[in-house]
Amino acid sequence: MGKKGVLLVNLGTPDSPEVSDVRKYLDQFLMDERVIDINAFNRTLLVKGIIVPFRSPKTSKLYKEVWDENGSPLLYYSKIQTALLQKKLGDDYHVELAMRYQNPSIISALEKMKAGLVDSIKVIPMFPQYASASTGSVMQSVMEIVGKWATIPPISFVNSFHDNELMIETFAENAAKYNPSSFDHILFSFHGLPQRQLLKCDQTGHYCLKKDACCDNFNDTNKFCYSAQGHHTASLIAAKLGIERENYTVCFQSRLGKEPWVQPYTTDVLKKLAAEGKKRLLVFSPAFVADCLETLYEITVEYYEEFKALGGEHVQLVESLNDNPKFIDALADMVIA
Repeated sequence: MGKKGVLLVNLGTPDSPEVSDVRKYLDQFLMDERVIDINAFNRTLLVKGIIVPFRSPKTSKLYKEVWDENGSPLLYYSKIQTALLQKKLGDDYHVELAMRYQNPSIISALEKMKAGLVDSIKVIPMFPQYASASTGSVMQSVMEIVGKWATIPPISFVNSFHDNELMIETFAENAAKYNPSSFDHILFSFHGLPQRQLLKCDQTGHYCLKKDACCDNFNDTNKFCYSAQGHHTASLIAAKLGIERENYTVCFQSRLGKEPWVQPYTTDVLKKLAAEGKKRLLVFSPAFVADCLETLYEITVEYYEEFKALGGEHVQLVESLNDNPKFIDALADMVIA
């Protein structure tokens, strides 16, 4: 019998923090029809005419702040996760890493599996909460590539793992060492999405954003909603740590443009908490399984400086899952399930 293929796919990273490589990354990322889900003509004008030319130099500077001797933190930790999972699963499995945008590419990883004559492929998009712009995009890309093969092996996907017990335990253990009760408030800051993308994923057409706090109650109607899954992840981590509901807030960062995104925005929450006299914040970012630009810079630097300017004193990031052995166990369980 041949080996069983396992494909881990994260979002992506520029090949270097230089402007030219950041430009290529942003162009591929933002031209994805699931990321900026407007008609192709307008998307091309927006991305190639405005966003990429103007944002690339600024984003390049941000990447240079987190780039170190290991290169991109996201790629560095993703490679470690892949190697540890391969070791955990053993020789009966063939584990490959890919990035949805840039390198290593999905097509190159799949070609390696094809050459290795794997009997099956299990794809794990490395996003705990499902979103069309992340998990959905990975699934579509894999199916488009493999769909051109003459022989298509059995393929399965992990849709989400927002409630994975070992993942929840890992985030909780990472936070415990900071003594959460010593902070004035806890934030669970997730990557943002345009509200229109939540509405598109509402399979009933009459639930999403129709009432306040529609995501607080995780149920069959909103079970595929990114925001609802995020709220559920936060509630499970909070329960594991004994954090009462009034002591934490779910919020969303990294919005782009002027149209409404998922709310509340993290920046607005920082202002509100500072106005209430809160001084010390503990911040989770449970949409990411590896530390990256959004955690190491946006939270640790930008939000800290913003909160301090508002009168706050400290913003402490809870590190991501990275190379934690318990998360590798979680991935192994997903593979075998």
